[in-house]
Amino acid sequence: MHQTSLRQDIAQVAASLEKLTCGEEPLCLLILGSGLNFFGDCLEDPTYLSYDLVPGLGTCSAEGHLSRFVWGRVPGTKRRVLAMQGRFHGYEGYASAQVALPVWAAHGVGAKILVTTNAAGAINPSFGVGDFCLMTDQMNLTGRNPLQGDEPNELANRFVPMNQAFSPRLADLARRAARAERAKDAGVVLQEGVYAALSGPSYETPAEIRALGILGADTVAMSVAEEVIAARHVSMEVLGISLISNMACGVAGGNPSSQEVAESGLQAQDRFSVLMEGVLTQLAS
Repeated sequence: MHQTSLRQDIAQVAASLEKLTCGEEPLCLLILGSGLNFFGDCLEDPTYLSYDLVPGLGTCSAEGHLSRFVWGRVPGTKRRVLAMQGRFHGYEGYASAQVALPVWAAHGVGAKILVTTNAAGAINPSFGVGDFCLMTDQMNLTGRNPLQGDEPNELANRFVPMNQAFSPRLADLARRAARAERAKDAGVVLQEGVYAALSGPSYETPAEIRALGILGADTVAMSVAEEVIAARHVSMEVLGISLISNMACGVAGGNPSSQEVAESGLQAQDRFSVLMEGVLTQLAS
């Protein structure tokens, strides 16, 4: 039985983050998804904090998620970001509010922006494996919401408008980063589309993918949506970027596996680094 209140949980995690950041306001909270954890080690002068050393947080069991915070400087700038090498998922047994907990705690230490990334399957047949997709909207089809219950309403009004779940301002930064010569030389391709979140952990059936396509989804995965809702709940701006790690089941012969997701992440490291550094450098300036 969960004994502490949501406010107490947020305060505990925020206290650990306050020590990690030495009271400095993060440029943003950067959540690194499957295959993308490596980018935390690309930050300059990094300091690490394992999730299991943070009271009330928990650890990640998802493959390839390192379960630690990184406090590091954006290369070539003086600003630091708070990065998460690994996130929490409902399929690991975490409640929706627990998935959202790091977002609320990061906001508590001054983060006003959430940059959330993940690996996703492409429903849109014009997308290719290795492309990136800028999230322009989302469908939370997990059946869960971190704002359910009375406690989130004590933090902020739980009836949150989601007409701009993803910030147009931050989206423009991502587009500019993708258009830069360095990104073009690296082969960065930035698509745009609607992201659908399902609970997992099984991959979707071909029938489910066809239904999602009819609903208007371009990509699909098992994370992000609850984090976005939590961020908007406390008025954080949000940028969402997916690595297209696979074609969704039944799309262009897609039959996804965790091995394919991991391999796509390895192959995309240079391109992701260029794109993310371009975004963060603009934020830092």
